[in-house]
Amino acid sequence: QVQLVESGGKLVQAGGSLRLSCVASERIFSTSVMGWFRQAPGKDRELVAAVWWSSGSTVYTDSVKGRFTISRDDAKNTVWLQMNSLKPEDTAVYYCALDMSRFGSISYASGSYNYWGQGTQVTVSS
Repeated sequence: QVQLVESGGKLVQAGGSLRLSCVASERIFSTSVMGWFRQAPGKDRELVAAVWWSSGSTVYTDSVKGRFTISRDDAKNTVWLQMNSLKPEDTAVYYCALDMSRFGSISYASGSYNYWGQGTQVTVSS
């Protein structure tokens, strides 16, 4: 089974930046999508960004467009989430997740993803 390990979460001030990393325990299959989800207290888990592993094509939720960037390095089995211009509403536990067999469109639904990291806390102070 694939193991995903996130790192990089911390306390930052509003307007600051963070870079989260997620390392997979094995090579990622070419049909895969790797996503970053987040879950804030009292809110549902939501997709923040996702990337097609083979092509690098990306999707973003509207609230982070222009501020966050997802990227991946196949050779390192690693995906990053660069977060700029952070806002207090970005505070959440961030999870990386792997959809092993995605065809067609990237899914925004957490149930589509087969493997999950245990999360890393991002706290943005105002």
